[in-house]
Amino acid sequence: MDSLKWIFSYIKQYKFRMSLVIIMVLISSALGMVNPYLSGKLVDVVILKKQTNLLIPILIFMIGVTLVRVTVRYGFQMISEYVSQNIIFEIREKMYVKLQKLDFNFFDETRTGDLMARMTGDLDAIRHFIAWVIYNTCENLAIFLMAVVMMFYINAKFALIMLVVTPFIGYFAYNMTQEVGPTFYAIREQFSRLNTVVQENISGNRVVKAFAKEDYELLKFEKENQGFMDRNMDSAKVWEKYLPILTSFSNMFSVIMILVGGILVINNTMSLGDLVVFNGLVWALNNPMNMVGWLINDIERSIASSRKIRMLINADPKIKNIGKNLFKDRIYGDIEFKKVSFKYGNETVLEDINFKVKAGETVAILGPTGCGKSTLINLIQRFYDIEKGEILIDGKDIKSYDLQKLRDSISAAMQDIFLFSDTIEGNIAYGTPNASSEQVKWAAEVSDADSFISSLEDGYETIVGERGVGLSGGQKQRIALARAIIKEPSILILDDTTSSLDVETEIMIQGNLKEYLSDKTTFIIAHRISSVKNADLILVMDDGRIIESGTHDELLKKKGYYANVYENQYGDFEKQLKKEVS
Repeated sequence: MDSLKWIFSYIKQYKFRMSLVIIMVLISSALGMVNPYLSGKLVDVVILKKQTNLLIPILIFMIGVTLVRVTVRYGFQMISEYVSQNIIFEIREKMYVKLQKLDFNFFDETRTGDLMARMTGDLDAIRHFIAWVIYNTCENLAIFLMAVVMMFYINAKFALIMLVVTPFIGYFAYNMTQEVGPTFYAIREQFSRLNTVVQENISGNRVVKAFAKEDYELLKFEKENQGFMDRNMDSAKVWEKYLPILTSFSNMFSVIMILVGGILVINNTMSLGDLVVFNGLVWALNNPMNMVGWLINDIERSIASSRKIRMLINADPKIKNIGKNLFKDRIYGDIEFKKVSFKYGNETVLEDINFKVKAGETVAILGPTGCGKSTLINLIQRFYDIEKGEILIDGKDIKSYDLQKLRDSISAAMQDIFLFSDTIEGNIAYGTPNASSEQVKWAAEVSDADSFISSLEDGYETIVGERGVGLSGGQKQRIALARAIIKEPSILILDDTTSSLDVETEIMIQGNLKEYLSDKTTFIIAHRISSVKNADLILVMDDGRIIESGTHDELLKKKGYYANVYENQYGDFEKQLKKEVS
């Protein structure tokens, strides 16, 4: 019931149009009673009483009624479609706005295919409900009631006999409603899983082909596709159980009409014309009864879809934007971690992290894969909230800043590079859409991307394929770096930004960045000593903790993890190997 209330809350703003639809439906339904009634008069008056002069006027009137009814039906169908499209537009906008507000936690726990199913199939089910189910329900109900009233007006006894099967139809229709609802929800869940498999396969098609895993992917798809078919068959079994019963009872109207009506005419209890009227009104009883099952189907499908949509719209971000500190100019970039701990689910990812950096300084973070380096910089951008401790920026708790203002002062070239299906210039200027072509070119020169971009046939207007398909790893990294630096942030985050570049290119980029980084607090995550040795502070992490910290020279003197990495990359490899063997 809550789902239907939610749908009608959107319809309220179109109450004038929807009221007009209902009025037009009632007019159309009433006009549908005219021709069966006139058919009876043709038999009794024109044929039996030989008043042939009334034949042409009655036929012309019947044709006129038909034309008016067709026009009215077309009108309310178009109005319903208009309302449905506007409501779906509004809901889709609201869903997309909510997607922009939801944080990493939501996307970590929600399948992409599920979200796509809600934005497409589930929305279309709501559109179908507004554009078709509502007026069909009203129309069938109105036609049924008007037909019943007319039948009682003509012959009450015959009308009662005709309606004897109605309670049975109501009973089975109610039972069908109770059983079919859960099957539609299961269908929507399985459809989202199927969507996810297809979406991942398309996005990762290069990996699939590289590992020759086409057969494995086919098996995955077959499993989910079979599951989708099974869920639909579960729903079909409910229809199989009830629809034949409902159809049989609705078709009983014709049988009763012929048997009982024939007896009444033979006994002169009812005229032949009245029997013709009843015969003409059988569709007005038969069609609504036949439609009961299908309308219930569509209503339950809409309820299942609206439940999924509401779950998205009502999803509550874990990162609350409660900040009031709207700094006038910009953040300076002083950052301090005080006893910071963070858990992802039940797993501790960071524990007791302490360090302090002044604005304009460079912090390098080094450590084995999975030690928490990327998580640490995610906390600076407040993609997640910490469990314990404090993160201070310019001496203020990070939560005191407006979320958008905070992230607007931070720029990041992330490890997982994502390029949009846009021009290279559009990708570089993504964070600063008002940037001039000269600024874009400058950022590309700093990141050493200008040379390869200029060599392309369309230069900066070259369309990048989905996720950067067609570009090498190093080219994508340099575009991502240009996108980060053009923003002129207070805090710059470079997460393994030069891992796909050769040493010469890396050194060139570092030289280009030297002046640029002078007034920016910079965090560099890297595995090469060459990328981190000039940092003001180097943090060495392992298993979610900082195990060493200091400058390059200080860490070499400690002869710990950092010194071992340095020796592996620059020192006596035989000596290091002997150490590891011993």
